[in-house]
Formats: sequence, structure tokens, C-alpha cells
Amino acid sequence: MKTTLLTLLSACVLTGSAWAQAEPDNTGTNARDRDGQKLTATDQSNKPEDIKITADIRKMVVDDASLSLGAKNIKIITIDGVVTLRGPVETAAEKSAIEAHAKHASPVKIVNEIEIKKS
Repeated sequence: MKTTLLTLLSACVLTGSAWAQAEPDNTGTNARDRDGQKLTATDQSNKPEDIKITADIRKMVVDDASLSLGAKNIKIITIDGVVTLRGPVETAAEKSAIEAHAKHASPVKIVNEIEIKKS
């Protein structure tokens, strides 16, 4: 009994440490963009209308079953009605789909800085 419990506990610890060491695909992009030259999520406006635009786009992106998990994790930053899209996606189709969602929610202006991962 003790051996089985110890084995299960060891397996859980090893699995957990492997997950903790894995980095998300956009970690490098996040580190690169901390230089202040590019918008990040902390630049999001607190105006209610900008928050609503960002939330509407995020909902459409998350609800889109055709998008990968990485694509659903892109940054959506709205300032004075201007939406900036940033982050890595798998394909040009994902990039286009996310931009279409943004255009649907905010007809003002879309700045699409989404990057397609290289194979």
C-alpha cells in the first residue's frame, strides 16, 4: 500500500514539474515586447467602450472552434476604439479569422500585428 502511494505521489510530482517547465509558445514574444516599443495587455484602455470592444472580440475568438489554443491566446488591446492584435498563430487562416472577428466588433481601426509561426 505504501509503495503504491509513494509511486503515485512521485509520478504526480514529476508530471507537475514537467508542466511547470514547459513554456507557452508566446513567451519569447512577450519577453521581446517588454521594451516599451509595442503595445502590451497593460496598455489596454479602461474606458468602458474600449473594454466592451476587447471583451466582444475575445468572446468571438474563444468561441471560434476553428482556432488553435495559441490563436485564442493572442493579445487584444483597445485604445480609443483602435484595436491592436498581437501574438503568434499557426496559420494565415487563423490570422484572417481573428482580424475578421475584430472588424465585426470594432469598425474604427484594426492594427493587425499577429505573426504566423514558422514551420
